[in-house]
Amino acid sequence: MEDFFPESEEIDQDVLFISELPRFKISNESALSDWIKTIIERHRCVLRLLTYIFVTDQQLLEINREYLQHDTLTDIITFPYSQLPFIHGDIFISIDRVKENAQKFSTSFENELHRVISHGVLHLCGFGDKTAEEEKIMRKKEDEALSLLEELT
Repeated sequence: MEDFFPESEEIDQDVLFISELPRFKISNESALSDWIKTIIERHRCVLRLLTYIFVTDQQLLEINREYLQHDTLTDIITFPYSQLPFIHGDIFISIDRVKENAQKFSTSFENELHRVISHGVLHLCGFGDKTAEEEKIMRKKEDEALSLLEELT
């Protein structure tokens, strides 16, 4: 897939947060944006535009069915619009899944949300999670990202 932003063009590097839920708004947008930008830089990637869209289980299930032909609930779907090293994409996150997984894994909603946010950007930075080895590396990278967030805030 071709990068929508040629390397020679100057473009604002931005991370956007959009909530499709009436009672959910991301807190600390500026700090989270800086954290995400740092994750991208540490993996030698270049941010173009990254949008996080927070949705319900049902909304994400419909996206999963329509675009990926999967009929399952998931916590996150990542759509890349460029090739590495450029980061340009949309990341859809189910707040319902995040809440349920936080309970399931005995962690706070905020911690689980941050883990999923980092998971999406790590996918765009080239990390997979389809095999056991990839999943192990992904978990390590998520833990590193969460530690980085603690350092930055």
